[in-house]
Amino acid sequence: MRVTFKVVYNMVKIEHFEDLKVWQLARETCNDIWYFLENTSLSRDFELKNQMSRSSGSIMDSIAEGFERNGTREFIQFLSISKGSCGELRSQLYRALDRKHITQAQFNIISEKTLSEKKRIGSFMAYLNKINYRGDKFTGEANSLKNEQVANTQPPTPNPQP
Repeated sequence: MRVTFKVVYNMVKIEHFEDLKVWQLARETCNDIWYFLENTSLSRDFELKNQMSRSSGSIMDSIAEGFERNGTREFIQFLSISKGSCGELRSQLYRALDRKHITQAQFNIISEKTLSEKKRIGSFMAYLNKINYRGDKFTGEANSLKNEQVANTQPPTPNPQP
């Protein structure tokens, strides 16, 4: 049986990465980028097109991968990678704008989305840093440590003399 990482966020238990608002927004951004890649002159700028596809996909993929690792520290590390991919995508948007592949209005919309996503991811990371939960994969370890501590605090039983 596979145990999923459960994040309690604002008193809501999240059991699937698809339920995370940060992942949903990342998916939306990825789809917006795909629209530009297919419907603007970006479709002919193969190098930039591939880079933008990879970085926009990395935002959502890193969130999903970190969540599935079932450990809070690893999840935070992958959220950090996702946050970095937001910056990478924004930089690529500037290149697309400078090369006249997208309009200033299109740039502004997606750039704002990536800035908003970066802030949400940062807030989520801060929340995860504050909670006292290491992740499901440590549950057995925590229980065995707790049992070991209880065992070490009990006074030894006297040996009965025959």
